[in-house]
Amino acid sequence: MATTPPRSALHLAGTLLTATVALYMALVAFGNITDFGTNQAFVQHVLAMDTTFKDDDLMWRAVTSEGLQNTAYVAIIVWEVLAALVLIYGTWLWTRRDDLRARRFSTYGLLMVMLLFGAGFIAIGGEWFSMWQSEDWNGLDAALRVFLLSGVALVVVQLPSAER
Repeated sequence: MATTPPRSALHLAGTLLTATVALYMALVAFGNITDFGTNQAFVQHVLAMDTTFKDDDLMWRAVTSEGLQNTAYVAIIVWEVLAALVLIYGTWLWTRRDDLRARRFSTYGLLMVMLLFGAGFIAIGGEWFSMWQSEDWNGLDAALRVFLLSGVALVVVQLPSAER
């Protein structure tokens, strides 16, 4: 009688952390699609730099074209949807015990999230567009939380397991 071996704690951790980030990204994408205007305003204000210190040495970076602002926002949403789908697929692979492919797709999805929140929101939004200067449109704390959650999940997913 063939039985499947019990799941290791590391396998379970990889599954649940990937699923957690997948759920988060799916909810973020869903919210941005169904409540388009709320975060559209956020992106517009960050790119326009209209609530920063108005330093002449920095204001040349501002993007005030509504078309470019909306293009950036739609690109963010598309990236969020793709990251969510990759992570959902990674979670599904974990549940199917296809650990090698689960690790690969979880890694891809987690890196997508880390790029969006690290390079996109923290580096570009926070530094290039000086989001840190805004009291009203500053998403750095939220971006850092997601970046760290994704980073912890990535480390766990990459840990060697006895089954490997």
